Amino acid sequence: MKRRTRTILLATLTVLALLAAAVGGTAYRLFFSHAFRQAETRYIHIRPGDTAADVIAMLEAEGAPSHALRGMRCLAAFYDYDRRVRSGRYAVRPGDTAFGLMRRLITGQQTPVRLVIPSVRTLDRLASAVSRRVMLDSATLARALADSATCACLGYTPQTVAALFVPDTYEVYWDMSVDDFLARMRREHARFWNEERRARAGAVGLTPTEVATLASIVDEETAVEEEKPVVAGLYLNRLRRGMLLQADPTVKYAWGDFGLRRILHRHLTIDSPYNTYIYKGLPPGPIRVASRSGIEAVLNPARHDYLYMCAREDFSGRHNFASTPAEHRRNALRYQQELNRRRIY
Repeated sequence: MKRRTRTILLATLTVLALLAAAVGGTAYRLFFSHAFRQAETRYIHIRPGDTAADVIAMLEAEGAPSHALRGMRCLAAFYDYDRRVRSGRYAVRPGDTAFGLMRRLITGQQTPVRLVIPSVRTLDRLASAVSRRVMLDSATLARALADSATCACLGYTPQTVAALFVPDTYEVYWDMSVDDFLARMRREHARFWNEERRARAGAVGLTPTEVATLASIVDEETAVEEEKPVVAGLYLNRLRRGMLLQADPTVKYAWGDFGLRRILHRHLTIDSPYNTYIYKGLPPGPIRVASRSGIEAVLNPARHDYLYMCAREDFSGRHNFASTPAEHRRNALRYQQELNRRRIY
């Protein structure tokens, strides 16, 4: 009898051990094994209002194996993930476990995105570029940048707010709000405009916003990097002498047409504060988001006595510079003759 009891007990323990091993093995496979075995890191983008089912569907769309999905469903139920879904961009790395991934999702451990702030001609284009990298709606951002109250909170007007942006690549969170984005740009602006750069701006007689305004004109005048300090020095010379800037890009901006290939007399008559052929000094604000090289050119201008510039007649994108009206007229005549020869009117 005792032998039979021992046999039954041993059999029972064996079955229980096998069951425990099976359960443990299944649990390990579902939750702690390296279930995500794709070759490279992939990303899921969770929006506000998404559910646990939505997140698992994203994982499925990214090719997660069935046992990883089962593990995620079990963990989602156990942790009541539906009530804890947090928006953002999350990495699904090769070798991830379901438990490790769920922990990152629940605690909001996002992976930042690299956001490029470009030097572009309009704030609408800036908003579009930003919206392609983060969750922000481009129209919402564009409206904010055109809103006087929003700009005033940042220390700008809709005419000067382009000076807030310093082109560079920044790491940001994908689900940032408009307020978060603008606050970050304000911090980056303050970091860029350190004591040294502010001192250099003061040395050329400009504020940081005025530097950005002049830099935007320099950027439009030339794409040749080594010419930018020369062009900046030329316009600073004109400002110091109280001369009209007579910058063609500001006329194009006033007309809302950067595609103008030839500025005619009729273009110069437009009554706009951006028409620097009529109004002295700098225009009301930047005519584009100034590049870093444009800003540095204004802060470190070339020293010379040039007061005039004209595009070279070889259409190389470079310019002929002059110190006297007579020299400038000769340069301009050669360029105009080439425009005529090429039938550019």
